Order: sequence, then C-alpha cells, then structure tokens
Amino acid sequence: MWRMLLFAVLLVSLPTASRAQEPAWESCRGEPGVAAPVLHDCRPVEGVIDPQGRELWLRSVVRRPAGGDPAALHVVGVASSEVWLNGQRLGANGRPGVSAETETPGRYEASFPIPDRLWRPADNVVVIHMSSFHGTVRLDGPIAGILVAPWPWPSRTATLAIAFIAAGALFAAAFGFGVIHSLRRTGSSLVLAAMAGVSGLQAILESLRTLIPYAYPVHGLRLVGIWVLTTAFAVLLVSYVVTRFWPEARRPLIALAVVGMCASGFAPGFDLKSGLALMIGVALSAAAAAVAVHRRRPGARLTLAYLGLFMAIGLLFPVWLIDLSYFLFAAGLVLPLLMVEVVRLGRDDQEREAALTRAAARPNCLTVATSRGVERAPLADITAIVGADDYAELRLTDGRRLLHAARLDRLEAELPASFLRVHRSVIANLAHVRGFQREGGRGRLLMLDGATLPISRNRLSAVRDALDEPAPAVRPVADPGGKASAV
Repeated sequence: MWRMLLFAVLLVSLPTASRAQEPAWESCRGEPGVAAPVLHDCRPVEGVIDPQGRELWLRSVVRRPAGGDPAALHVVGVASSEVWLNGQRLGANGRPGVSAETETPGRYEASFPIPDRLWRPADNVVVIHMSSFHGTVRLDGPIAGILVAPWPWPSRTATLAIAFIAAGALFAAAFGFGVIHSLRRTGSSLVLAAMAGVSGLQAILESLRTLIPYAYPVHGLRLVGIWVLTTAFAVLLVSYVVTRFWPEARRPLIALAVVGMCASGFAPGFDLKSGLALMIGVALSAAAAAVAVHRRRPGARLTLAYLGLFMAIGLLFPVWLIDLSYFLFAAGLVLPLLMVEVVRLGRDDQEREAALTRAAARPNCLTVATSRGVERAPLADITAIVGADDYAELRLTDGRRLLHAARLDRLEAELPASFLRVHRSVIANLAHVRGFQREGGRGRLLMLDGATLPISRNRLSAVRDALDEPAPAVRPVADPGGKASAV
C-alpha cells in the first residue's frame, strides 16, 4: 500500500495531476446487459476492495477533472477488469469471469482513457467488473488504487533512473568483491559481494513494474522475491557487521536475525514484511557497532552513525524505505568498502613486491608471490619450470605447482647451471633427471618422479652434453608402452 501512497503524493504534488480523485465505491450484484451491465443491491465498500477468488461489480459517481485535460481511469491491482462510464464501455484489462476457467488475467497496471464526449456535467457513473482467480499469493491489499486522473500517467523516469544507477553500481561492487575474494579467499569479501548482488537484484525487481507491463499473477511472485532478497540482505548485513566488530557474538546475533526474518513473514502486507525485515537487520547491526564503539574498535563509530542515519530515515519516511532509500543505503555502504579493499590490495601488492626485491639476492630459492602472500620455493625442490605466457609454473617435488610472475628468459639467466633450458617453454632441474628418450628428431626428458618433459630438436645435443651421455646415445630406456628405444 505504501507504493500507492507514494504515487498519491506524486499526484497531489504535480500541477497537472492535482485534479486526480479516488472515488468512493459501492459493491453490487450485477449481470451483463444489452449495452451496459445491470446492477442492483449496491452497498458501500467497507475496508479494501478484494476481488481475490471471486467476481466483483463496483459502481461509483465521479466528476470530470477541472481544466479540460485528457483523463483516464487508472486501475492498479491484482485483477482483471472491464470498465464502463455512463453506460459506454471504455475497455477491458484481460477478461473478468466467475471462475479461473472463464477469467483471462489482465495487467497489474491498466489505464482506460475517457473520451471527452462521454463526460456529463455531473453524476458520471463508473462501473467496473472485476475478478482475480489467478493470484500466486494472497495479498492483504490486492487493489492498490483506482483513480480518475489526467492522461497519460505521470512519468516515473527519475525514480527509474535512480534505481538503475544504484543497481549498476551494486552489480559493479558485487563483481569487484568477487574478484577480491578470488584473490584473497576472505569471508568478508564474499559476504559483501553477496550483499551488493542481492541489493542489485532487488533494484531490478522494484523497477520491473515500470519496465514491463506484466500480468497481475506475476505481481505476487515479484513481492515474494523482494521480501526474500530483503531478508537475505538483512542477514548478510548482520553477518558482516558482527564478524567485523563483535565476532564472539556472531552465532547468536545471526540466529536472532534469522528468527526476526521469519517473524517478518507474519506481518500484514509485503511492503511491511520487507520494511520490517530490513529494519531488524539494521537494528541488530547497529547494536553490534555500538558494542564496538564502546570497545573503541576502529571504524565502529562511522558504521554506527551510518546505520543510525538509515534507521532514522526509515522511521521518518517509511514510504521511501523499500522503494528508494534501501538502494541508496546499500550502495552507500558497499561502494566505500570496495574502495577501501582496493586500496588495501594495492598496499599489499607493494609490500609483496618489496619482499620479492629483498629476496631476489637469495641464490638458494625462488620467492613467489601467490594469492595468499609470498612463498619461498627452494631450488633443490624444483623439478621443472614450465612457461605460461607472462608467468612460469614451478613444479615441486611434493607435487605442488606454484605460479610465479616471471618469464622463462629472465629465470634462465638467473638460475644456476643445474637448471637447463630443454625447450622454449621448459627449464629442467638436472638433479631430478634420470635420462632422456629420443623420438625422431626430438626427445623426452625422463624425470625421477615419473614425469616427462619435451626436448626441442635444437637442444638435444646440449641435453646429452649436460647429462654427460655419449653421442650418439645407445642406452636403452623403457617407455611407458613397454618398448625400448635408444637414448
């Protein structure tokens, strides 16, 4: 219902829309007539208009909006509808019926333009035939509103642009944190990537009604999706804040957040469900940040201030909570954290580069920068080095393989004589070689661990000399297929 209230505020605030009116409706018994339906036993509608699982005939008396501008009857809700004004049919949105078999679902939002010739000076009678048998979930407020307002519908481009900018920024943040997680394997980057991705998806769902004139059964699924994504964001927010500032309370607070998310499902209306879930998550996160402020943890004061500001906005302006401020809150939270992580990555890379520089003078090992930090690989444990574009793969005696940011040409010049370039993409440690095998004009180097390495045609003689083998080699070596060949 909050979205309809928001739009009502928009209608009142716009000069051309200030003539909008929401009529008072009567519910009647009715049946189709020759030109227009015949109604009787009309009574004022008490509470919400609810066509879910039944057929409704509605009647109201409206006046023509002042100013003479084109007007329309706007129907927003989960129902198929057919409309008449002063006995003349304006059109249909789907086809209402007495059962699911006879009903054709209409769009969630429908507008019925009113020709000028149909207006009377007074007592303009609107009749709506309505039904809703295809709803995916039961809603507390199935009809968001029925308005007589200027035509066309006021533009929502500004809100849509804000939602898409926020969604793009959130998806970019999700990608950035995903890359950071692939490099560092840190749980916090994975949680932040999930938070950004969930918020971006919700921004798309919120904008779906403006982008696509979907059929009304989709609306229930959309609302469920928004609530699920909101609860997921709330739990992830609690997990991130608690893990960072109050790790010893992580399990009980996350469990409390999950219980709160489940409890929000019992609130009336999906807007209230989503808003309550989000505020529970923010409140629990603020409590963890408050404890961290008391303990003087770095960054806790700024986090608490940000969470408190959002809580205040949500309480003072609940209409904007889910539709708009949530996206701005999520983007304002994760984007600065992404920038901090990028700066931290740059500093760590500089530190690793300095460590590599300090270790460059060590002749007994290679210092390798990996995703986990810096690792020293003793030369005696390296069986071979295989080129991979601008990197080199170090193969170790324990079976591990390390990716080293160096080219083979540079390594060949720096490594001791026990390492021999046997192929344009392979350097072998001769201490781990048991022989070689000729294959036509080329050959294979046989390693002690059972592996084989290719030998280039123009390096066969250098390999023979390095292994101190006579030329030509005549020592037979059994190949894996059981045959012997001269080496």
